[in-house]
Amino acid sequence: MPERTGEAAWEGDLREGTGTVSLGSGAYSGPYSYASRFEDAAGTPGTNPEELIAAAHAACFSMALSAGLAGGGHVATRVHTTARVRLERKEAGFAITRIDLRCEAEVPGIDEEAFRKEAETAKANCPVSKALAGTEITLDASLV
Repeated sequence: MPERTGEAAWEGDLREGTGTVSLGSGAYSGPYSYASRFEDAAGTPGTNPEELIAAAHAACFSMALSAGLAGGGHVATRVHTTARVRLERKEAGFAITRIDLRCEAEVPGIDEEAFRKEAETAKANCPVSKALAGTEITLDASLV
């Protein structure tokens, strides 16, 4: 299996410094900063590690759910997942404390119980969920 890479550089102190982050594939390269990570500053350019984790988790879960559904004979028309990564200040510093997955899927011919079972299996077994197993991960999955 291939290895995937990403890289980041930071210049300056934490609050006033700036950084750049790049995906090894070249699909994204852009800035990140204290404001783009720790503040809810509308219009602040840049991403942050938690946003990248959210995108990775949403993508991984969507693929895992699609694979599980197809393996059970139900090819999804569409699986759309949003992941919300919660970063909180704790006594020992900042921590990712929770990830909420919200999924809506169009799956012809499947009942709610079978769909929920596949969704829970995907949540437990997608590689990103496994990598983040120390964090509470919730799931709200619905057929549309």
